[in-house]
Amino acid sequence: MKSTTPTRRRLSHRVIRAAGATLAAALTTVVLAWLGATAVTAGLVFLVIVVWSATTAGLRLSLYIAVLCAVLFDFYFLPPYRTFNLAGGAEWVAMLSFVACSIAAGRVSERARVQAQKAEQRREDMERLYTLGHEMILREDAAALTHDLPGLVERIFALDCVALYLRDGERTACSQDEMPQEVEAAMRRAASDDAAEPVKAGEFEARALVAGMRPLGALAWRPASPSREVATAVNAQVAIALSRAAAMEANARLEAARASERLRAALIDSLTHELRTPLTSIRAAATTLMDVEGLDDAARVDLATIVDEEASRLDRLIGEAVEMAEIDSNVVKLQLEAAVPAGVLRDAVDESRGVMGGRGVSMEAENAESPVLLDARLLGRVLRHLLENAARYSPPESRIVLGCRQVPGGLEFSVRDEGIGIDAADLPHIFDKFYRGRKAARHGKGTGMGLAIVRALVKAHGGTIEAVSTPGKGTTMTFRVAVEKVPQAREAAASGSLRREPAG
Repeated sequence: MKSTTPTRRRLSHRVIRAAGATLAAALTTVVLAWLGATAVTAGLVFLVIVVWSATTAGLRLSLYIAVLCAVLFDFYFLPPYRTFNLAGGAEWVAMLSFVACSIAAGRVSERARVQAQKAEQRREDMERLYTLGHEMILREDAAALTHDLPGLVERIFALDCVALYLRDGERTACSQDEMPQEVEAAMRRAASDDAAEPVKAGEFEARALVAGMRPLGALAWRPASPSREVATAVNAQVAIALSRAAAMEANARLEAARASERLRAALIDSLTHELRTPLTSIRAAATTLMDVEGLDDAARVDLATIVDEEASRLDRLIGEAVEMAEIDSNVVKLQLEAAVPAGVLRDAVDESRGVMGGRGVSMEAENAESPVLLDARLLGRVLRHLLENAARYSPPESRIVLGCRQVPGGLEFSVRDEGIGIDAADLPHIFDKFYRGRKAARHGKGTGMGLAIVRALVKAHGGTIEAVSTPGKGTTMTFRVAVEKVPQAREAAASGSLRREPAG
């Protein structure tokens, strides 16, 4: 049915054009006869009709119109009139000249029409090839490109069906729901043989996809409407796009492996340096303590304090390393439970008392007494990291403000200090693994993992974090997380069980 309908349509168009041209020739003859036109005038007008028909409808119609116009020209405008006889040599010359001019003009016009059609077709083919190339460039993932390619070629080149076969992994894809087995077999033959000529499979035409000298697979489509040049260009573009996507994936894997190796080396170097320093202090203090002579009670207390502080530092470093390992191995999972946001703040302050020194901590909580569903353990870790970071880079006796407020779709937490601040050049990188700004490196020791852990934990909770800082005046860390409201049936019990007295 699909092939019969276009054929009938083309036939009906030809009949209509022939009828129109015949009517035009007849009307022109009537008008010329009524005006009493001479043979020269009539011949020129009839020649225009022949050229017009050749330009618009093709050579066959122009030959038919040329014969018809020659008959009308002879019958009405060459003596003896109203007969098909010619009176003398001049009339024969005029008649033959008209026929020769009609045939030559028809051929020239037909050639010009064909050339114009070819030029338009080439322009359309170039636009389609450009569109195909542009669409393929947007798909950098090889798997996505393989899946989408048949549909792209089918849509851009107005085909009925397109199928793709790749030798690597024996992968296939089709723009339709099912791929005929004979088509897949034809594509395999085209890919294995690297055939220069297309392999036919019913109405399908399969061509090899070749990158360099190596066949990647094959592409088949129905109907075989693109020209040989266009089909070759399509296959070349598809092969290049597939090779490019595969190369980009391989490069991404290589870069990921290199980055992982760099991070691992940086982690080992950082931990080695950071662990040796407290260990050296602990060993020196322990060695001195074992020497019972020459030490008074005050010196012993100082040395014991050093051991305690450096052991706490070791514990913190090991905890950060464990947290980073958990994050890298994607074992951090949300455990949502009913919790009061203000209670999470108080717990974080209580658990961070040991590192606050003489710094005061105040809380600014707005509408934070209603229970919501969140991971209190995860957010507590984030807040403790930020509080310890604020304490590390702010002077003693300064204040740290811990805030929480409701925002559309969740909660916003903030930690504001009055510390040394962060330089503008360092601000975009402070959440990167092992990055330490110039001020931070001069101010104290650290691994550069704390804020990277914070960002990863906030991201695991579906949130975002940002920092605003003024050097010399302080820094504000703000993160937002999405939370769910506790169902009313559980809200009363949750409020009673989770509400706590304010800290301190």
